[in-house]
Amino acid sequence: MATIVRMPQMGESVVEGTILRWLKQPGEAIAKHEPLLTISTDKIDTEVPAPVAGVLLEVSAPEGATVRAGTVIATIGAPGEIAAPPSTPPSTPPSAPPSTPPSPAPARQTQVEPPAVAPVAPAPAEKPVGRAFISPVVARMSAEHGIDLAQVTGTGLGGRITRKDLEAYLATVKREVAEGEEGAAESASASLPLAADDVLQPLTAMRRAIAQHMVLSKRTSPHVTTICEVDMTNVVRHREANKRTYTRNGATLTYTAYFIAAAVAGLRAVPLANSRFTDAGIVIHQRVHIGVAVALPDRAKTQTEFPEETRSAESGGLLVPVIRNADELSLAGIARALNDLVNRARAGLLKPDEIQGGTFTITNHGTGGSLIATPIINQPQSGILGVGAIVKRPVVLSSSASLLPSADDVIAIRPMCYLSYTFDHRVMDGAQGDKFLTAVKEQLENWEN
Repeated sequence: MATIVRMPQMGESVVEGTILRWLKQPGEAIAKHEPLLTISTDKIDTEVPAPVAGVLLEVSAPEGATVRAGTVIATIGAPGEIAAPPSTPPSTPPSAPPSTPPSPAPARQTQVEPPAVAPVAPAPAEKPVGRAFISPVVARMSAEHGIDLAQVTGTGLGGRITRKDLEAYLATVKREVAEGEEGAAESASASLPLAADDVLQPLTAMRRAIAQHMVLSKRTSPHVTTICEVDMTNVVRHREANKRTYTRNGATLTYTAYFIAAAVAGLRAVPLANSRFTDAGIVIHQRVHIGVAVALPDRAKTQTEFPEETRSAESGGLLVPVIRNADELSLAGIARALNDLVNRARAGLLKPDEIQGGTFTITNHGTGGSLIATPIINQPQSGILGVGAIVKRPVVLSSSASLLPSADDVIAIRPMCYLSYTFDHRVMDGAQGDKFLTAVKEQLENWEN
């Protein structure tokens, strides 16, 4: 018997996905759990495995199509089997439940006033049953921002309001408030005509989500960045002495693991840095879940395989997988967790839950050679640590506390690195931000085996 494949639900707030590429074509055999297609949502790109083994009989949704979760997208069966029409089964269950509750009501009312039964029946249809369900995330967000849920349009099943709906509503409200020169400049830019040699590349779901999230963050939080220089000599020595041992134990020891461990030390010294701002107050997280920004591979070489409407100006993309309870992990544990998340992020194998729930973020922009950057806060967090490239530089070493030149001064070559800490000025002031960054600096410069 043929098996119907539906668009999976890739998280509570993800209601639809875009089909990037079919990895199998009709008539080709496929094994159970073998990748069948690649889909893109506003949170992540991932591969969808085949639920059963057999032959791909039919593809119901073409590449580039955006379909809702639960929609039939393919049929798998035995060779020569005819795919059954998928339209009837999905449409029956949704229509059955709403038709059941109204039936008892007319039965009781017809004995008193039969003509009044007809107007009563449509009432449940005007307010979908699904909208009555409010998830804890939606309830918390609406309370924090003072949102009247009656003003929000729900795109979930039965009109249910999702987190994505609230974020879109907030973005709309803030965009309407942001008037004046900024709005005029955006309108002028959008209305500029394309030149003859210009090429318009449509945005992918991921690039559009990144753009909206970054704009929302800049408009939400007053960003302040403080920068310090770190002597990485002890860290480099430790890594050189231990990287082979870690590799034998199944973990690649990267410098990012050290920065995560140092950030944990900073968050312990300044718990306020591990928080988020709300109108009711500052929520300080007791758990330390550190997100690490991961640049995805360049897709330029594979974009020609996709249909024209799915191509994008995006080169790769950006995901922030989360290392949970990082404060409970050793350096080796952090290294293993980091390796696993980074590898699966670049292979498109992360789950939506693995890029959510972070309380603090680190972005190692130095891997590309950048020295200093002012990263944007990953909302709703209150801070992000930027790590620059580690390079050899001449520095002055002195045993004297005086800033005046001394005979004890020595010029030495050391591996140096710039750290930039961007924080929400609503949560912390400069003194607290500097205290956090100083704790990170001291942890790195005084690294012990």
